[in-house]
Amino acid sequence: MNCPICKKPVPDEGPDRPATYPFCSERCKLIDFGAWANEEYAVPAEEAPPQPEDSPQGTSSSEEELQQNRER
Repeated sequence: MNCPICKKPVPDEGPDRPATYPFCSERCKLIDFGAWANEEYAVPAEEAPPQPEDSPQGTSSSEEELQQNRER
């Protein structure tokens, strides 16, 4: 395997496998971490399914359930 940052060969088995695997060094590991932190990478995501018009986004409680919770 090659380091995803510098492309240097990295042993992936045995005693020569670095603790920073799949990176060859702490430096390459931190470069990759910085790229994620700077949002240079992104994981593709699907759009959320549409919410029913009568239910505010992120809620699914009916008025009856809300009233029951208020009475407790």
